[in-house]
Amino acid sequence: MKLSNCYLCLFASSTSAFVVPSGISSRTALRAEKKTESYFMEPTAEDKVDMTVDSVKDEDQSELNTESNAALEPNSKPTLEKESDIEIVDIFSTAEELPGVAGPFGFVDPFDMSSRADAATMRRYREAELTHGRVGMLAAVGILAGEYVEGSSFLWNAQVTGPAITHLSQVPTAFWILLTVAIGASESVRLNIGWVDPKDVPADQAGLLRDDYLPGDIGFDPLKIMPTDPAALKDMQTKELQNGRLGMLAAVGFLAQELANGKGILENLGIEAHL
Repeated sequence: MKLSNCYLCLFASSTSAFVVPSGISSRTALRAEKKTESYFMEPTAEDKVDMTVDSVKDEDQSELNTESNAALEPNSKPTLEKESDIEIVDIFSTAEELPGVAGPFGFVDPFDMSSRADAATMRRYREAELTHGRVGMLAAVGILAGEYVEGSSFLWNAQVTGPAITHLSQVPTAFWILLTVAIGASESVRLNIGWVDPKDVPADQAGLLRDDYLPGDIGFDPLKIMPTDPAALKDMQTKELQNGRLGMLAAVGFLAQELANGKGILENLGIEAHL
């Protein structure tokens, strides 16, 4: 009996090495349950709030990305006005706003030529007016100066006399050659600066001026008096036009008066002035 009890004790002690103690087994099972709960546990109220905030941020970011992509698309409608939508008006299409409109009569166009002219035609009109005005001013001064020195050795050794209207017929041939060369050179420079090459001009737009050419501005300003301020420039252009118009009227009046009675302007005015 004692011997059988000993065998039983030995057998129990030998098999206990292969059995997990009850305390360790319960603790292991508890860790497994906790680990399983950490993966499958229900979110708390605080977690739900965090998830809601994150989803709202994601939606806002996606909307911003969509708007940015739409703004970059070529066919998308811009929220701001494009520069290309701004209409640029050529000043020569509004004749009433051009330099030269001054009191007391304002804009004078008795033949209503401006209403039938486009911007390109108005440019040619203004170029022609400026050129003839400058020639008129030079002619008016030249007539008076020529009559002042006529009959003196200053003018072709006293070979030119009488009213200014007869002076050109009395000058030597060399003067005509020099005058022709000077006029041809100046006109060639003016054409190259202001006019479009004839081979690039449509047949129905002969004499087309360049869009970036300011009529009358050929770069000749030796005294550097041309203003840079737009308002001051317009004022100076108006003054030049007004004096040019007066010069043309004066030159025509001088020539008509000398043709009428064959006397010089100074003589008609009763002024005895000679060099």
